[in-house]
Order: sequence, then structure tokens, then C-alpha cells
Amino acid sequence: MWLEILLASVLGFVIYWFVSKDKEETLPLEDGWWGPGVRPTAGEDKSIRPFKVETSDEEINDLHQRIDRVRLTPPLEDSRFHYGFNSNYLKKIISYWRNEFDWRKQVEILNKYPHFKTKIEGLDIHFIHVKPPNLPSGQTPKPLLMVHGWPGSFYEFYKIIPLLTDPKNHGLSDEHVFEVICPSIPGYGFSEASSKKGFNSVATARIFYKLMLRLGFQKFYIQGGDWGALICTNMAQLVPSHIKGLHLNMALILRNFYTLTLPLGRCFGGLFGYTERDMELIYPFKKIFFSLLRESGYMHIQSTKPDTVGCALNDSPVGLAAYILEKFSTWTNSEFRDLEDGGLERKFSLDDLLTGIMLYWTTGTITSSQRFYKENLAQVNKHETLKVYVPTGFAAFPCELIHSPEKWVKTKYPKLISYSYMPRGGHFAAFEEPELLAQDIRKFVGLQERQ
Repeated sequence: MWLEILLASVLGFVIYWFVSKDKEETLPLEDGWWGPGVRPTAGEDKSIRPFKVETSDEEINDLHQRIDRVRLTPPLEDSRFHYGFNSNYLKKIISYWRNEFDWRKQVEILNKYPHFKTKIEGLDIHFIHVKPPNLPSGQTPKPLLMVHGWPGSFYEFYKIIPLLTDPKNHGLSDEHVFEVICPSIPGYGFSEASSKKGFNSVATARIFYKLMLRLGFQKFYIQGGDWGALICTNMAQLVPSHIKGLHLNMALILRNFYTLTLPLGRCFGGLFGYTERDMELIYPFKKIFFSLLRESGYMHIQSTKPDTVGCALNDSPVGLAAYILEKFSTWTNSEFRDLEDGGLERKFSLDDLLTGIMLYWTTGTITSSQRFYKENLAQVNKHETLKVYVPTGFAAFPCELIHSPEKWVKTKYPKLISYSYMPRGGHFAAFEEPELLAQDIRKFVGLQERQ
């Protein structure tokens, strides 16, 4: 007992020393060229071009032929989703995809928002740009950049966009009306992949900052989860004076002294600033630890040899679907691995899920999207040790892969002004719980605007 108290005291002193060393540091903005070959001497074309998602009979017929030739391995008895995607349930997905899923109809849905492309640092950057349809007189929309992660896409934001751009027609106050920009990370979907090694989250953040400047926004809000959370964090570290506010639904802050308190937190949670709800979400730690181990195998592969598994996934639509949809099962709720169908249709429609798969399949970008892990996780990055000095809001969804207590978040983001324990939801917050996420974004912006 006394040893535990001593260890807790030492840890408390170390944490106090660490958090008291506040020094506002930023990342150097720098520049880059990620296109093929040598950077041209002529200036970059800064035009913004309309873009439209398209398909063809050839594309659909090729998909169907590949689906028809699928070879599946029978699952083990009573294995549910514990061995990965259950092939018995996969048969249902395949049948729907082959016989009922209407890709042409989904392409029309994708095109309901305006799409654009523009060249930045040698890459063709894709984004959707949605302006308010009914802006109250005398009001200016608030620019909001929303960034997806892996294995997601800009499509995850389709249901939250109207809640932000047209709140009054969706039962919300029009006090805060947003103009929403959702880019595709380079190497994902319709954004061109880097031709060179080293394209990481900081380079992405710089490109998205240049995109916002090109659209005429000098100050704007940013929001993200998964890689989007890191990219938005890097933007705040690069150009804090341009960021009005940062809203996150995931925080990558594992390299933090507070994580050292986990073994003792069960006994001394109050001493380390853990609330009762924090204790419920991070303990028993052994259960959370092993859950993370089960869910992180993909990360090791993609952080080391992404191209190898990419060869298989880019050649087989069924393999691609199984690999990605398994994440939409267990990352939405880890207990879904106990279900025969992985709980997928409890939260999402097959049309929405397969549209996400098609954005990877038709663009052939699964390999380039996976390379983002190697570029970001294969070395130590300076941004990991830098704090973020812009007003921050955080939505803690209970089924996120790992819970981040307010104390942890505030260590990385000292200007945290809003922290919410969300009543339900997991990793894909905008896709799964658009209303809850929209409400929290609006709450955060309201607090920031009143300051």
C-alpha cells in the first residue's frame, strides 16, 4: 500500500513538472512537392475545377465478374467475428452487392454535393464544398473543414453536413450556420496519391491549409477523428493564428505522462483527475489492453509493409470489403465481435457501407491509403511532443477504441474549453451519430464565439 502511495506521489510530481513546462511552440510551415518527377519551374496551376463522380458499364461489369469468382473459406463453428470477418455473413454482403446494390444510384447521391479538384504541391486534391442553402439575413456562415480517417472517406460526412449547413430545416437553431469543406486525404479516393516517400500528416495539414487559403478563408474551424484528428491537430500546430477552433472526436495522445498512471488509476483515480465515467471507460485496464491488441494487428502491417497486403486488397473486391467492413463492426462497438453478423446493420445500411467500399475499389486507392500508416508511424515525429494552443472541443464517444479522459486531452490541448461524454457511439462518429456530433460541434463553437 505504501509503495503504491509513493509511486503515485512520484508520478504526480513528474506530471506536475511536465504540464507546467508550457512553451508555445509551432511546427515550421515549410513546403513540399509530392507529384511525379522533379518540381516544374513554372508556377503551380491554382485553378479550382468542378469534378463529378462517374461510373460505367465496364466498371460495374468488372466488379460483378470478380464477385462471381470469389472463393471463401468456411468459418469455424461459433467463431462469430472473433477470427475476423465471418464468411457466412459475408455471403449476405456479397449477394446484396452483386444483385441489389445500385452503384449508379449511389453515384447520384455522391454528386448531390458540389465536388472540386485543385493542384497543391503537385497533387490533385479532391474536396466537396457545401454552402448554406438558406442563410439568415445579416449572418455570415462559419467555414468548417472536416477531415476523415482510415478506412473512411468524405462520404462519412454526408449525413452531418445538412445539420451544419441548414440547421433550421433539421430542427436546430440557426444561430450557427456553417460552410463545410470536406477534402479527401491524398491517396484516398479521388485525391491523387503522393509519388514520393515521406508524405505524412503534417504534409497533409499544410496542403489542407493551402486549400482553405485558396478558397478565400483566412480563419476557420476544423474538425476530425482518426487520421483527421491528427491532421487537424497538425494544422493547429502549423498555423494556430488561422484556426478559430479545433473540434475532435479522437485524440492521439498516448505519448503522455498521464498514460503512466493507468496501472495505478484504479486505486488513485481521483488523484490523477479521473472522473467516475473515466473509470468506467478505461477499466478494467486488462480488458481494454487486450481489446487494443486484438484490434491493432492491421496497424502493424500497414506501418511496415502496406504494399504487400495492398496487392491482394486491390485485386479482390470481396477481400477489400471484408478487410474494411470488419473495422466498421468492431470499431463501432468492440462487443459486436460476439455477434454472427458483426452488428454491422445495427448502425449502418448496406448501401452506405458498400458506397464507402466502392470509393476505395473504383479509385484503386487502398494501397496508397495504407501507406499513410507507414509514413506516420515508422518514426518519431516532432508534433507528438508539441502542445496545441488553439481553443479546442472534444467529444468522447464511449465505444471509441481508447478513451481519452479530459485530463489527458487538456495536457495536449491546454485551451480545451469543451469536453463532452457522449451518450453513445464509437469510432466513426459522423457516420454513426451525425446528430450527436453536430450538436457537440455547435456547442463548442457557441462557447468559442462567446469568449
